[in-house]
This record gives sequence, C-alpha cells and structure tokens, in this order.
Amino acid sequence: MSVKKAVVAAARGLALGVFSLVGSTFLLVFLVLAAALVPLGVGAFLLPPLLTAVRSHADLRRRLAERWYGVRIPAAYGPGPALPTATGLPRALHLLQDPAVRRDLRWLPVDMTAGYFVAMLPAALLAKAVEGLALAAGLWQVVADGADYWYWFLPVSGQGDAIVAGVLGLIVLHLAFRLNDRLLKAHFTLTRAVLAPSGRAVLEHRVEELARTRHDAVDTSAAELRRIERDLHDGAQARLVSMGMSLGTVEALLDRDPEQARQLLAQARAESVEALAELRDLVRGIHPPVLAERGLGDAARALALRTPVPVEADVDLPGRPEPAVESAVYFALSEMLTNVVKHAEAQRIWLELGHRDGMLRLTVTDDGRGGADPAAGTGLAGVERRLGAFDGVLAVSSPTGGPTVVTLEIPCALSSPKTSSC
Repeated sequence: MSVKKAVVAAARGLALGVFSLVGSTFLLVFLVLAAALVPLGVGAFLLPPLLTAVRSHADLRRRLAERWYGVRIPAAYGPGPALPTATGLPRALHLLQDPAVRRDLRWLPVDMTAGYFVAMLPAALLAKAVEGLALAAGLWQVVADGADYWYWFLPVSGQGDAIVAGVLGLIVLHLAFRLNDRLLKAHFTLTRAVLAPSGRAVLEHRVEELARTRHDAVDTSAAELRRIERDLHDGAQARLVSMGMSLGTVEALLDRDPEQARQLLAQARAESVEALAELRDLVRGIHPPVLAERGLGDAARALALRTPVPVEADVDLPGRPEPAVESAVYFALSEMLTNVVKHAEAQRIWLELGHRDGMLRLTVTDDGRGGADPAAGTGLAGVERRLGAFDGVLAVSSPTGGPTVVTLEIPCALSSPKTSSC
C-alpha cells in the first residue's frame, strides 16, 4: 500500500470517526429525549424530523462507502407516509413501521461505539508511528521530564529506550501502510452488516416496488392511450372529416361551378398536408423515426442538437438495447432536457450515455440554479415511474445554486452491432 493511501485513509478515518461519534450520539440522545417527551405532546412532533435526519445520516454513510471502497449498502426504504399531510405521532409511527428505519436506529449505537473505534484506528496507527519516530529523534527528553514515558508497553527514560521506541514506530508505520486502507474498509463493512437488509427483506421490498411500478406503468400507458385518442380526434380526424366534406362539395360543384370546385380541391389538398403532418408528429411522439432507424445513440445526439441550450454529448453505445428500453430512455432524456430548458436557467448541459457491466447509464448535468426535486412536479417523478417498469433507478443531486446532476441506470443487454438494426 502506498504512503498516500495510508495518509488518505487516516485522514478519512479521523473525519469519519468524529462524524460517527458526534453525529450518531447527537441523534440518539435527541431521539431518546423526544420519545420521553411523547406523553407531553412535544416529542410526537420532534420524532418525524429526527427520523428523517437519521435516514440522511445513514444515506451519507452509504454514499461514502460506495464512493470510497465500492461497498454497496442497499437502503430498501419503503414509500413515504400514505397520508402526506400526516404529522406528529401518526407520521412517526408510520415511519417506524419501515424495517429500514428500524435498522437505522439499531445502527446508531453501533456507529458511535464500534464504528467510531474502527474508523479511528488508521489515524491512531499513523499517529503512534510518528510518535515513536519522534521519541527516537529526541522528543523523549521533552516528554520524559525525569519520569518514564510509556510508548505502548515500553518505558522510555533514555536515548536507548527512545531508539527502541523508534524501531517500534517503524514497525507500526509499516503496519499502517499495509492495514490503514483495509481498516477503513472494515468500518464500512461493519456498517453494511448492520444497515443492509437481509436477502429476504430485499426480495420483499423488490416485489413491493415492482407491484407499485407496474401499477404506475399501467396508469401511464392508459394516460398515453387517452392522449393519442384525443390528439387523433381533435387533430387529424377532424381535418380528414373536413376534407371529406370538401370533396363531397367539389363533386356537387364540378359541373356547375368548376372555379369554386378548384378552390375547394386546393383547400382539401392543404388540409391533407396538415393532417399528414399531424399524424407524423403523433407517430414521432409515440416512437420517433430516428430512434427506430438509427438507435438510441443517434437519437440522443439528435435531441441534443434540437435543445436550445448548448449540449455537449458523450455517447458510447457499442450496440442497441431492446426497443422498449430505448424508448423509455429516449423519452426520459427528452424530459430531462426539457426540464433544464424550462426551469434550470442553465448556460450549458453535459450529456453522457454509455453501457458498462450490464448497466445502461445516462447522466445529464447542467450549470443552472439547482433545486430540482422529483417530488416537486418537475417531470422527474414521471421519469422515475417510467424507469421503474424496467427495474431502473433515478438519482438526483441538485443543491441550491447548482450544479444539477441527474443519473438514470437500467439493467439491460446490448445487441451486437452486427445484428443491430442501426
């Protein structure tokens, strides 16, 4: 292990240890106080925000575990309260029914004790190694002050003892170089052991999620069919009826008033052109021709070119996903770009589309004002429902002031470029 990794692990472990001790202790103490104040009515209103804070505290640890060491800790939280307006004790009881929330509560005392100890070990090893070397360099004369100074199990009262302490410091330094990274990873492994749901719980949560997303997908499909029916009735169908009536009038006027018949024929021809254009727009809304003919990669580039805000597109797809996945990702990208143009006040957009390890990933980043929230009706909730039907996930990072990063992932396989229709 390199010196840099050992030092980075020690610094991260020190920060993580302090965060574990202070954050988890703070939350646990206030949760106990809020529970004790429930009979007085005050605690019932303190519990929901505290439980939400615990979830955010655990989510941060999950993100750090995956970002630093690739340790994935699934959350498997249930949906929010059935009654969004519920407050106080009913909301707290609803949250406590979620097994994931109860796991978070069990994790707090573990994090502030064993989690804190394991996280601090890398920094402690490095500090003790430096201490041993400093003693050998003459620090013992300052700290001994006429009495023995203990370094580990060794009393240091002279230069000879200090040299032995320096040798021990070198051994500890070697151990720190070899173990610091593993010790910090052990902290996250311990966190996963407490926070991660069991295999059965993951399956049960997945079944519930699939049932919910299937219901959403059915509702979305029904709404789409109603939209298509409405567009046909109010658009192309009305023009075709009008064109049929004009042709009937032409037939009656053909011998009696040829000039007016020619005018009506010209009008009918114009209506046929407009009806054809509306039908093309309707078909493009159902399944864009560029998507069917050229594939998702070129369709994404076409969307980028049509977006009013400059888009830098990085597309790397060696094949094509199945048509249903292509369509879902295409319309999700269209919605994401539309959101940026309408709400973000961005000057530039970055688009990344690729496939790796069996996962299709799309990331849209903008330099706008931030504040995007899937629950705020910006269209991201619809994207999330659309992806849920394919076991996909949507992640949104949008702090106030920006930047906004929206990432979607869908597990899928790509067809070979040789067999692809593009």
